[in-house]
Amino acid sequence: MLIEIKGVQFVNKGAELMLHAVLQQMRLHWPDAKLVLAPNVNSPYEKRAVLAALQRMPMRKGPVDLNPFTRFIPTRLRRWLRSHFGIVFACDIDVVLDASGFAYGDQWTEGNSKFLCAEIRHFAAMNKAYILLPQALGPFNRESEIARLKLALPEAALICAREESSFAHVRNLIGDAPNLVQFPDFTNLVTGEVPAYYADGDKKVLIIPNSNMLSSRNTHGKWQTTYMDVLVNAVNISAELGLIPVLLNHEGEADAEICRQVVQRSAVKDVEIITEPDSLKVKGIIGASKLVICSRFHGCVSALSQAVPCLGTSWSHKYERLFEEYAQQDALLAADVSVQDLREKMQAMLSTPLSAQQLQRVKTLKEQSEQLWQKVTAVIGLMLSK
Repeated sequence: MLIEIKGVQFVNKGAELMLHAVLQQMRLHWPDAKLVLAPNVNSPYEKRAVLAALQRMPMRKGPVDLNPFTRFIPTRLRRWLRSHFGIVFACDIDVVLDASGFAYGDQWTEGNSKFLCAEIRHFAAMNKAYILLPQALGPFNRESEIARLKLALPEAALICAREESSFAHVRNLIGDAPNLVQFPDFTNLVTGEVPAYYADGDKKVLIIPNSNMLSSRNTHGKWQTTYMDVLVNAVNISAELGLIPVLLNHEGEADAEICRQVVQRSAVKDVEIITEPDSLKVKGIIGASKLVICSRFHGCVSALSQAVPCLGTSWSHKYERLFEEYAQQDALLAADVSVQDLREKMQAMLSTPLSAQQLQRVKTLKEQSEQLWQKVTAVIGLMLSK
């Protein structure tokens, strides 16, 4: 069986963590399955080769999508390309596990959902499974996109909305469809690794920026004028409280530049900036920290799922729903948070242990992720039995 994991990459540590989460489940449920990854600028050959991944041949350029025609390539030629070069085509793949995280909705180009719809219908026509793993979906307000999704989404083998808002956005399109379910983010099952260089984490405040907070995608526009000040204040307050502020680059050069600017503007000298290439070690660093102040979704998940105190910021509905799931709505910062308010929130997070209800939510959400994979396994089993 060939399983493609879609939407993952190696620059965004959340996307890479989702890749590891799926790989762990593949080894558990389908140990003989072969991994397929598509090439992209953030998923280079060298990284894919380490995982022994077969390469899906790109057959789409802009609006031109030739994937449905790959079945006309002679089987003998496709087998030769696979055995000699590790190249496979859409028609060779048995299951697509879409782990895009957040790629479909008004905040993104319509081309994303257009290709999604084409893929779903193509795989359904071949009696193969296209599964959207838990992710943020919507909102959807473009008429052409709505019409396209209404036709395609019912043909997906499974659609897993990550939270109530995403579930509602899809439900508004296709109603109470049997293939629409809700499960939380599934990286909460992954165990991190603390690198040897990250010592004395219990004395450190880990600050994780996100360039999307400053972008036009941010639905909370005021953050665009206050965000950098909040990060600088977090660094300064950490030092005032006798803790060590550390900045973690969770994704790429844009976040790295924010880290550098925060260091330049802060009153604290020699603030460490960590750029860790291994997403499992990133999760380990987060889990070993005293307090996390985070703008990256999977950075927040990594803290919340390990019961690490976490203050978050939001640029889309997925953050509000995430903190609600963990019964920590008050831990989301407002764009107009003052220095004094931020200090008080940090002190409260450091001095107040999680409640029994909050600890139970951590356990319950992990149990729900286990149920997710039972559901996915059943859907794939049904597909293979046909």
